[in-house]
Amino acid sequence: MSLPADDDTPGPAIPLARWADRQLEALARDFGLPRLSGATLLGERAAHGDYRIAGRISAGLGGSRLMPTRDGNWFALTLIREIDRELLPALFGDAGLDVHDSTAIAASVLRGNGAELLERGRMLGLPVALLDEIPASPPVEVIARGPRRERTAQHRPLVIDMSAIWAGPLAGHLLWQAGMDVVKVESRTRPDLIRRDDPATFDLINQGKASVLVDFASDSEKALLVDLIRRADVVIESARPRALLHLGIDAEALVREVPGLVWLSVTGHGARGEAANWVGIGNDCGVAGGLSRALADVTGEPGYVGDAIADPLTGITGAREALKALRGGEAQRIGLSMSAITAMALAEELAFDAALLEAELRGWGAGLGRRFPALERRAMQAPVRALGADTAHYLPALASC
Repeated sequence: MSLPADDDTPGPAIPLARWADRQLEALARDFGLPRLSGATLLGERAAHGDYRIAGRISAGLGGSRLMPTRDGNWFALTLIREIDRELLPALFGDAGLDVHDSTAIAASVLRGNGAELLERGRMLGLPVALLDEIPASPPVEVIARGPRRERTAQHRPLVIDMSAIWAGPLAGHLLWQAGMDVVKVESRTRPDLIRRDDPATFDLINQGKASVLVDFASDSEKALLVDLIRRADVVIESARPRALLHLGIDAEALVREVPGLVWLSVTGHGARGEAANWVGIGNDCGVAGGLSRALADVTGEPGYVGDAIADPLTGITGAREALKALRGGEAQRIGLSMSAITAMALAEELAFDAALLEAELRGWGAGLGRRFPALERRAMQAPVRALGADTAHYLPALASC
């Protein structure tokens, strides 16, 4: 699908930005956060990256595409990792497929059945979605509980942020805005890719966080990380269950053991059962959550809405749930489903003002080729720590090795 000529007039409002704004208003009112803008958190990455609305191709690098299937459905496929492309011959049953040819990939989708492609894609570990699917999990689910902890008003919570890219780090950023001590933990061999791929966004959502590096191939370093987690108030991670256990981290055992520990598991489609193993990324999770169907219902054409919109919606929701759980004092592991959070936000916005949401969706559909809404860059409030700068402080045993 070709885009119309570039239009440099300000783009339409991002649908669901008003929903995000109401959540941020509640965070400021109930938990003392600085008042942030929903439009800013949903749109700042796209605005500063000069993204344009691209219809059935995701904004930015265009790593996700919506393509019609043989049975009249629409299949979302995200290809941002080389391993994803390597799996395409298995997805389509075509060993000769040119995995770098978008036209050939679209033709393979058109020959397939949507539900079958979805099932096979998720079994292979690909980030995929269907236009008309229903999220498999609740948006927010408490999946383990543990002992209570009473905190004094002077206590400064410690947050261990092991997540990557956008949703989890944004939740950590909002907790930092709430005055918490946030430690970003990264792998020595595979640091957060957003450092390299989008340093401007990385800086905004990781400013003020301490930086710790861990060698996840080292049993001793993983043990030191678990010791740090035992001292924490909040943990944020976005790993699939098998990957987390492979790292030597048993989230549910820690929640049952450490009084008051709040554990946020950021997932594409749910934190337990079969859905816990499905891969989901912001754009395809937005499709799975019904936003592209809502756009099609209003405009007649499906497309991507916003920029990886499930990520910021989930980051905001995660911060809210962590703050609520900390206030209650009970240890909890909380599963966050990005696709279901998108569906929840859509349903709540429809209930709040259906006519205005419909107008925003219509404006979005008519905005093909236009820039995302223009936004001023948020002022930095704290420095961004150098990679690994605080490892010796938080894991002092490593300094003596």
